[in-house]
Amino acid sequence: MRYTIYLFTVILMATACQGIGQSRIIYVPDTAMLANAFETYREQSITNRRFKHADIEPLILVRRGSAVFDVTQLGISVLKKPIYQLQYGTGPKRVMLWSQMHGNEPTATMALMDLFNFLEATGDGLDSIRNLLKTQTSLYFIPMLNPDGADVYTRRNAMDVDLNRDARSGATVEGRILIDAAKTVQPSYAFNLHDMNIYYNVPGTPNPVTIALLAPAYNAERDINDVRGSAMQIAVSMNRILQGYVPGGVAKYDDTYSPRAFGDNFQSWGASTVLIESGGYKGDPEKQFIRKLNFIIILNALIEIAQNSFAQYDINEYETIPFSDSKLSDVLLRHVGASRDSIGYKIDLSINRDEQTDGHDYYVRSRITDVGDLAENYGYTELDAEGYHFLPGKIYPTVFNSIDDVSLEQAMGFLRQGYCAIQLADMPDERHHGLPLVVFNQQAPSPASPNLGRAANFFLARNGVPAYAVVNGYLIDLSATPGEVFKNYVQ
Repeated sequence: MRYTIYLFTVILMATACQGIGQSRIIYVPDTAMLANAFETYREQSITNRRFKHADIEPLILVRRGSAVFDVTQLGISVLKKPIYQLQYGTGPKRVMLWSQMHGNEPTATMALMDLFNFLEATGDGLDSIRNLLKTQTSLYFIPMLNPDGADVYTRRNAMDVDLNRDARSGATVEGRILIDAAKTVQPSYAFNLHDMNIYYNVPGTPNPVTIALLAPAYNAERDINDVRGSAMQIAVSMNRILQGYVPGGVAKYDDTYSPRAFGDNFQSWGASTVLIESGGYKGDPEKQFIRKLNFIIILNALIEIAQNSFAQYDINEYETIPFSDSKLSDVLLRHVGASRDSIGYKIDLSINRDEQTDGHDYYVRSRITDVGDLAENYGYTELDAEGYHFLPGKIYPTVFNSIDDVSLEQAMGFLRQGYCAIQLADMPDERHHGLPLVVFNQQAPSPASPNLGRAANFFLARNGVPAYAVVNGYLIDLSATPGEVFKNYVQ
């Protein structure tokens, strides 16, 4: 299906209201204008995903007493961190938006900070949009519903409960805060803002699902009533815009009804609810491009709600958006030659790099996630290794005093000789490093093998000569200088 993408400046069209002698402003979706607004108003103090409650609280509290936002503390988390609501506008269409109910799903929280900057600005030629939102909608934002989880970058709250499975019982303080807020606001529209893992792909393609959309079911039969139908139409509007940025990179999230989930319950409570899941995009590890997409589609959706223009979209178009698949990995190696007990064979290897949070930063630990015939699977990085053989790496015989004693050029030289690991005499205070090597103090890496669950540290060799290295799950072409940033850690 071909989607029309709007690439022109703001168009303000005065049209006669049906049966009324007055005129109203109609805003046509304008991705260029929205993208420019993002670049102007992005919150510069947040540049990576592992920000904490203390990083965003000042951005909220500075707006207390402003003429633009009404800031309210709705309650406190299990570990006594304040949870805030920001209200904008006094219009009749009530909209609730909440983010980071899972602490390790922060992309939309960044976009909300950008949106707050946009909403309180003036004099940039976009005040007519702000006035539209201010007079036609009442927006209720709850950024970072799960501050305890955010501070340690984990999904669940400090009670170890998944907040998105607490809509029915309200057993957690944070879940009860959201339930009570919904009862007070009684929204007609809602946005449930999440991240999903980066290994979802659009079915039958190597394209990662950059954004997944969903109009959640309100019953087990997944019926479509007016409330859910409106959510589907809003999702169609979002998909049309997204196809201009990530063509073939949008899918639907699983719509199996969950009586415990908040999106499903908001839908049943009468709020047309859209789930936005921020997935993966190659070259965007901190999800700053996906943050931009969130800003654009959320702001445009609010404009469409304000003027009711989402009603123009066909629900059948929503049904054409495919459901996401899960056949993507960080690295996929095809036709790797291997041998065991004198038996030679060829296999495909799927490799993932699992993030390990360390304060505001992270490092990765790799593992082989699948072995065998993976013809229908994909990788962010792929290599047809036909003609190459799996070769275990060696430990360089010299012990180094400091990681600073080894340059990138030296590291590449070691790799070309078949050495994938070096040892340090002492454990450094700063264990993060960017060398394409396994670096250890006492815990030497386990011998490599092409087996499920093993760390991905080996070579692909032709006639016994290494041509590619796989170091902690990063694929390195030994004929070139790597340009990738390696998030490695001294073990």
